[in-house]
Amino acid sequence: MRAVEVTEYGDSSVLTITDRPAPTPSEGEVSIDVAAVGVNFADIEQRRGNYPDSPSPPFVPGLEVAGTVRTAPAGSDLAVGDRVAALTSSGGYAERATAPAEQTFRIPESLSWAAATALPVQGLTAHNVLHEWGNLSPDERVLVHAGAGGVGSLAVQFADAAGATVLATASTAEKRELTRDLGADHAIDYTDVDVADAVLSRTDGVDLVVDGVGGNAFAASVEALAPVGRIVTFGMASGSVPTVATPRLFFANQSVIGYHLEHALDHVPERVLEAVPSVIDHLASGQVEVVVDRTVPLSEPQQAHDALANRETVGKVVLTP
Repeated sequence: MRAVEVTEYGDSSVLTITDRPAPTPSEGEVSIDVAAVGVNFADIEQRRGNYPDSPSPPFVPGLEVAGTVRTAPAGSDLAVGDRVAALTSSGGYAERATAPAEQTFRIPESLSWAAATALPVQGLTAHNVLHEWGNLSPDERVLVHAGAGGVGSLAVQFADAAGATVLATASTAEKRELTRDLGADHAIDYTDVDVADAVLSRTDGVDLVVDGVGGNAFAASVEALAPVGRIVTFGMASGSVPTVATPRLFFANQSVIGYHLEHALDHVPERVLEAVPSVIDHLASGQVEVVVDRTVPLSEPQQAHDALANRETVGKVVLTP
């Protein structure tokens, strides 16, 4: 089968098309004929060697796929030919992939392959940081950083669907307009204004922040937080590690909550996966739309990685075998 290998840690030039044997599913795993692959910042960080427990080269990256079940383990409720989206531990950038049966989800015919790739990583992350970790209530105010990104564009819509007041940050006029189209009540240009001041000019502070950016975005989040508010931090796309002095939190009964999808699946999988029916229902009904920025042939992964790393995209970037 054709696959993309990371031959050594480095820039996108280390992504190499190769022929390799199809993976053999382990006990409890599904084999999937891949129709589309989601591209994530985690893939870029793995390629660079910066991701915690990054696999050693050579390896096939890719955490989420959509496709058709080729084989399913005995006792599984999956069957050959089922349309599925799946969370793999790696190996998604290929014509065939394997995934644990419990992390493989049937998808309806109404959901395109490209849109379905957003379910396993970005869809679950967006729902989890808002609900299963963020405990969002309908009357609350939510700040979503990078609101036009893969997770952000879904989080804006999930928060709007839950009845919250949504504030979103984005760097360009086009991206801010997109966040408004998706349901944001306020769109903030983080390149031109102080984000905390912008939030506090519109509200008395936000009850929940979902932050995958870190750095200055996290610092602004702390300043913009209402009493008893909380921040769910799930990444540092800025490359800057966020910090906060604890007195700033305990005097206002505020909290910072960490979220990491892979770790959560290892330790509290039921908490993560309880979001699956809701995510699928929202996507299938059209109440939440997956914004697909571009689909790129599997043979050109460098293009997908560079566009994502350079912040040239909105929503989802997809590779198609």
